[in-house]
Amino acid sequence: MAVFPYQLIRENPAGYVQLPKYHEDVRKTRERLKIISMDQYKQILEITPESNEFYIPLEIVFNTGLRRGEVCGLEWNVVGLNEHTIEVKQAMQQEPQGQYSITTPKSAASYRTILVGQSLVDVLKKHRKQQMVNKMRYGKFYVDSNFVCTKENGQPVTPNAIKYSCNRVSKQLGFPFNFHSLRHTHATMLLENDANIKEIQERLGHSRIATTMDTYSHVTRKMKQETVDIFENMLKNSSN
Repeated sequence: MAVFPYQLIRENPAGYVQLPKYHEDVRKTRERLKIISMDQYKQILEITPESNEFYIPLEIVFNTGLRRGEVCGLEWNVVGLNEHTIEVKQAMQQEPQGQYSITTPKSAASYRTILVGQSLVDVLKKHRKQQMVNKMRYGKFYVDSNFVCTKENGQPVTPNAIKYSCNRVSKQLGFPFNFHSLRHTHATMLLENDANIKEIQERLGHSRIATTMDTYSHVTRKMKQETVDIFENMLKNSSN
């Protein structure tokens, strides 16, 4: 106001002040990543029956760590039920007015083939059979496609539909949760149980191992405790 409107001075001396540097705490904690426990995952399954369109996407992401668009974009031709593999070659992208499109994965590293366990294979086999039953039941009204994640009438499950289901689950169970939580949970559980960090990077489709380490290496309570235990054992051995 001294400069304008009163014109007492020609320029504002505060303009030359250098603000002190402030580094925001951007560390990714379990809370920020909304990582859930195994008990919480079981609670989600309890309110999500197999007939629910959210069930298959839920099982896939928890067992693989795939991104939401990658899960929605999965087609049966890239699922090796006998080989226990899933090949990520495309993703589904949500468009305005509820439409969707099929696009390429997020990066070159996102093109990958991952191994899956028998538990997920059994779930997918059962789901595949149910899709065939639904196709016969709906007849000409069935929306025929090759997508893995579909509704009862064959319509593909879209990213928006998954987002809606996650919001419903979070409100019903009363803890922070979104679909990406399960990707983070998958990676964290692997780390806590001594899985190789390089294998986790490739499984998640990260371009650089630094991304994986920066995101997850400091959020695992078990790893922190093991670090303390290592040092404690060193002290005990040195005193003997």
